[in-house]
Amino acid sequence: MKKIFTLIVIIGIIAIIGCDTNSSKIATTNIAPARDRLQTIKEKGTLTFISADAPPFAYINTETNKLSGIDADIIAEIAKRLGINKIEEKKIKFADLLNQLNTDDSIDLAADGIYITPEREEIVSFTQPLYKESEVVIVPKVSKINFKDDLKNAVVGTIRGTKFADLIQDWKKNNLVKNVLFFEYSPNLLNAINNGEIDAGVSDSALVKYSLKNNSFYLKILRDYIPEIHGLVGIAVKKSDITLLNALNEKINEMKADGTLYAILVENGLDKSNTIYNQ
Repeated sequence: MKKIFTLIVIIGIIAIIGCDTNSSKIATTNIAPARDRLQTIKEKGTLTFISADAPPFAYINTETNKLSGIDADIIAEIAKRLGINKIEEKKIKFADLLNQLNTDDSIDLAADGIYITPEREEIVSFTQPLYKESEVVIVPKVSKINFKDDLKNAVVGTIRGTKFADLIQDWKKNNLVKNVLFFEYSPNLLNAINNGEIDAGVSDSALVKYSLKNNSFYLKILRDYIPEIHGLVGIAVKKSDITLLNALNEKINEMKADGTLYAILVENGLDKSNTIYNQ
């Protein structure tokens, strides 16, 4: 009887081991290997990125009907050096850029003057910095606001999802402004100031300088304001796209070394103060 019982136990153990092994085989054989994004981009010949479609970062030039801007020109040059023939932009409001990047597999990159921050680095990977900039305060040309202290009784606006949104919310908490208002796109912000809907706005220096130079806004930059945010701008990719990230960084390093990146910055209205050199 004891021998029979022992034999049954042994057969049972073998059966369990056999079942586990077979389950393991089924689980592994059903998992498809992840495709390398850089390889996929090269095969289809198109690199797709998202932005808020706002000058001077990435936008369609109405005169040439071509994709233009600081970030767009940098991406175009990187793509060229990687042997990719075409870049394509899709418009997404700024606050949704990183979420869209992570949830839409058809998107390869996000680029729109995006500041590299620890919070954003938790959900995406960034290339090494492309350039640096800071914020400015915009007011009507005829305004009672001449200094930051004058904002205490002002309604101040900015773009939702930016670091400037965090900044003016802190101002509100500390009673440095009367109220805050958020916009989805920069033209809406500038129009609101221009039309007297709000008293002032906060946005990044490159965007504001470009907009005031190329449009008929009756606005000015608050001259005596000292920037509180000094941002480094990068291109965002999905955390899983390590090969793509490494390739982007390699080409960015080349462009810094041979002066191409600086030339793109200057062509788009930036200067040496915005430049980041190779470490």
